[in-house]
Amino acid sequence: MLDDIALFIHIAQQGGLSNAATQLSLPVATVSRRLQRLEQQLGYQLLQRSARQCVLTVDGEVLYQTYAGLVEQFEQAQQQLRTDMQELRGKLLVLAPSNISHGMLRPMWLGFTRQYPDIQLELQLSNQLQDMIKAKADLAMRIGPQADSSLYQKRLGQISKFLVAAPSYLSAHPAPQQPSELKDHRLIGTTIAGKWRLSQRETGAVQEILPRFNTLLNDSTFAKYMAVDGQGIALLPVTESQEELQRGQLRRVLPQWQGEPRDIYAVWPSGRLLNAKAKCLLDYMKQYIAQHL
Repeated sequence: MLDDIALFIHIAQQGGLSNAATQLSLPVATVSRRLQRLEQQLGYQLLQRSARQCVLTVDGEVLYQTYAGLVEQFEQAQQQLRTDMQELRGKLLVLAPSNISHGMLRPMWLGFTRQYPDIQLELQLSNQLQDMIKAKADLAMRIGPQADSSLYQKRLGQISKFLVAAPSYLSAHPAPQQPSELKDHRLIGTTIAGKWRLSQRETGAVQEILPRFNTLLNDSTFAKYMAVDGQGIALLPVTESQEELQRGQLRRVLPQWQGEPRDIYAVWPSGRLLNAKAKCLLDYMKQYIAQHL
């Protein structure tokens, strides 16, 4: 009925069915049929029709005055939404993990805002899993596949994990030559991974280790700090440890072995179309991650 009321408003504003049909790109017969349907649903006549003109009845005038402003506001909002969906400007709300965003992906966010200054990026960082529907977010970055069926998800890339330790630790403790020798070392773990599943890069051999951690943390960044401080061996994502490896603050341990990689996903509500801004960021993230991870 609401669509037919909007059609009636256009008929009244255009002064007749024919003019309204031309403005809305509809056949006159369709306009006439829908107007008759609306009158039948309401139970009263809205227009006095003649060969040359249409005049509002008293009831039609009341309906017009009631809905004309609302229809105009709705159509303006609809047009603005259509424009926003197509333009690379305006607000874009994105959720992302803090650790990876402060670390290896920091240049990605900086590069995107520099390249698209008309997009107002509202980036909300948290290591807690936020409800993106409640947050009314356009897009979110998540580590690992999401079980929530109300979300679309697109895989962007993979994060590798390496065993690392500080040079000071390795100078005091001979580096292990096999994963089985890790039991003889001080190990720094995170609550995210209670066991270490290591794979041999060349042969594909897999070994699962159930470490006895000397320190257990719920934050991989602080696990990195402890490893840099020489307090043991940690299994860290490359996004956490790359800078320290480049500066020599950390060294690879068992370099021919690596931990189980984790996938990075972009997710968004399944019932929502991505606007041009979100599609632009999605493409930018996928390209950046493919080049740098």
